[in-house]
Amino acid sequence: MVKIRLKRMGAKKAPFYRIVVADSRTPRGGKTLDEIGTYDPTKQPSELKVDVEAAKNWVAKGAQPTDTVKALLKKSGM
Repeated sequence: MVKIRLKRMGAKKAPFYRIVVADSRTPRGGKTLDEIGTYDPTKQPSELKVDVEAAKNWVAKGAQPTDTVKALLKKSGM
């Protein structure tokens, strides 16, 4: 199954996330199919950039967003 999920980047105690499309069996930092956005919770206010068209395209193809990504997509206007 293909999932839309977060990939953790950044230093220790300074997280930065990429919103990626990946197979559900791959590890969190493993190979991805597509990168559709970024999320930086350390900035005030938190910074969110999402390619909404790409996200809609992947959801139409059957990709399932995780609960966290679903909330972020809703916040971005999808």
